[in-house]
Amino acid sequence: MSNFLSKSLARIKPSSTIAATQRARELAAQGRDVIALSTGEPDFETPEHVQVAAIRALTGGKTRYTPTHGIPELRDAVVEKFRRENGVVYTREEIIISNGGKQVIANAFMATLNEHDEVLIPAPYWVSYPELVALCGATSVIAETTAANGLKLTPEALERHITPQTKWVVLNSPGNPSGAAYTRDELRALAEVLLRHEHVWVMSDDIYEHLVYDAFEFATIAAVEPRLRERTLIVNGVSKAYAMTGWRIGYGAGPASLIKAMDVVQGQVTSAASSVAQWAAVAALQGPQDFLAARREVFKQRRDLVVDQLDACVGLACARPEGAFYVFPSCAGTFGKRAPSGKPIQDDATFALELLAAEGVSVVHGSAFGMPGHFRVSYAASTQSLVEACKRIQRFCAELSPC
Repeated sequence: MSNFLSKSLARIKPSSTIAATQRARELAAQGRDVIALSTGEPDFETPEHVQVAAIRALTGGKTRYTPTHGIPELRDAVVEKFRRENGVVYTREEIIISNGGKQVIANAFMATLNEHDEVLIPAPYWVSYPELVALCGATSVIAETTAANGLKLTPEALERHITPQTKWVVLNSPGNPSGAAYTRDELRALAEVLLRHEHVWVMSDDIYEHLVYDAFEFATIAAVEPRLRERTLIVNGVSKAYAMTGWRIGYGAGPASLIKAMDVVQGQVTSAASSVAQWAAVAALQGPQDFLAARREVFKQRRDLVVDQLDACVGLACARPEGAFYVFPSCAGTFGKRAPSGKPIQDDATFALELLAAEGVSVVHGSAFGMPGHFRVSYAASTQSLVEACKRIQRFCAELSPC
């Protein structure tokens, strides 16, 4: 069988976040009391007006193939969203609708990357970035960040890692797994570097843009520095802010030539996204937006709860991020101690496995995101579940013993 499989498959690994979530489901199916904080999926329902729009699309016969790059009505809604919320002007031809934000990213990489090309990715990073780069036969260049700079890429690090082979730099703000978000001034400083390197394109993954807290103002680099617009791809979607993860609608905005190339890829891989989901997304972008503030306040309260509780744990240190719905604590202070099972905790993977075994709390180890010594907690769960999970994590850390 190994000779039958593609060599490309050997270059990539299964998603660690999906694997952790699946393991939690399996244990729950076996009767274990498991709290899964390993997946990035809001526990809110899709807004009612969006559901109604989907039903109307179904009963109205809007169930057939659509243009590969999306229905005109949704692309126009995306154009208006960028004008209204981000101050960036696009045309319909500069928009593509895909089966989730992940496909937008995959389309872009498949349409542009060749062997020996490099993609600059700050760590910690979303698990799929380097895997999609590898699938295309290109190379990920990882730029490490530190707690001192808020787990964000600095202009100095960006300059240091750019080479003649660099084709893309990926910016995810607010970020998964850290929740770190770039200020307008931080983006402007990065843009100054990128303006000196005209061969480098920017992939701005803005999927968590509506989830920022404490008066933080979201900004996207194409708006901060308009001179980068013609080599920037903005990736976004309705999954996170609108609680539409299962609807699988993402969208990309960039130069028409790039969007056309991505459309060619998508046309051969999946064709268009679901017609019904596209009409639901039109309602999401054009309909009432007031519920976003209320949900954002709930997420902020959950963030503060989780940060305060985890930062009080023996051996953990948890920063308070600007956005998204993740925290990324350091668990390095637990290394060298013994878990209740008697197994020594040697790294973040062992920490996550032992926490699941002892307390039934599922998290994702930091090495999966390119930053060992940490773990990711998603607070996109009910407050009741988070309170109980934090108690269990505190108990687990308190019961660790010297080796």
